[in-house]
Amino acid sequence: MSIDPRAVIDPSAQLGQNVTISPFSIIGANVEIGDDSWIGPHVVINGPTRIGKENRIFQFASIGEIPQDKKYYGEHSRLEIGDRNTIREFVTINRGTDDGGGVTSIGSDNWLMAYIHIAHDCIVGDHVTMANAASLAGHVRIDDYAILGGFTLVHQFCAVGSNAFCGMGSAISKDVPPYVMVSGNPAHPHGLNIEGLKRMNKDKETIQTLREAYKVIYRSGYTTKEAKNHLSASRESFVEVAEMLDFIQASQRGILR
Repeated sequence: MSIDPRAVIDPSAQLGQNVTISPFSIIGANVEIGDDSWIGPHVVINGPTRIGKENRIFQFASIGEIPQDKKYYGEHSRLEIGDRNTIREFVTINRGTDDGGGVTSIGSDNWLMAYIHIAHDCIVGDHVTMANAASLAGHVRIDDYAILGGFTLVHQFCAVGSNAFCGMGSAISKDVPPYVMVSGNPAHPHGLNIEGLKRMNKDKETIQTLREAYKVIYRSGYTTKEAKNHLSASRESFVEVAEMLDFIQASQRGILR
């Protein structure tokens, strides 16, 4: 381990092998940091917080602080972060609350740029990109490979589906289905994330089927129930269409339309 003598480490903190703690960082009680992680200068990490392996947390980040929730009165809650995440300058990630299950969860291989905020009880999947100053209110879910452009704001209890793309400055007040691209304030759908689908090596037939599904959901004039019935055959043949329909079926806030 490489721990700068100017860092402050609580005796109860558990540090893995080859962990670097830079000058003036504070590692609080009940914090666990996995092997090969690097903590930059002036970082504050409070517990209960578990951070996995090979994470990089840059200067002035605040990780595992109590939630910004007036209903929080000191009850036990925690933050869990997976492996190989990059967490840039001035990022703030809060612990959970009783109302949200007591845990905020960040997956693995995420790219969290400067000044973003992840509030209490959020669930962020894997391979998510959040650009500078994007913010999540409480109880938000961001699924795998989603991209949030700079200054994107997501209202509490909303969900953003896998491989969705939210343009710069999007104000999201309802759910964003998988593979859909949105932008604006308030945010509106603007087609599919075609570039993302190509990067995933989706074949032409899959992309064309998703295009047709998008038209049925957003441009046909069908109700959500009618759209789902219309797409039942595509659902059986294409897992991507099934993913979209399952997301819509489970939506609590309704989807952006």
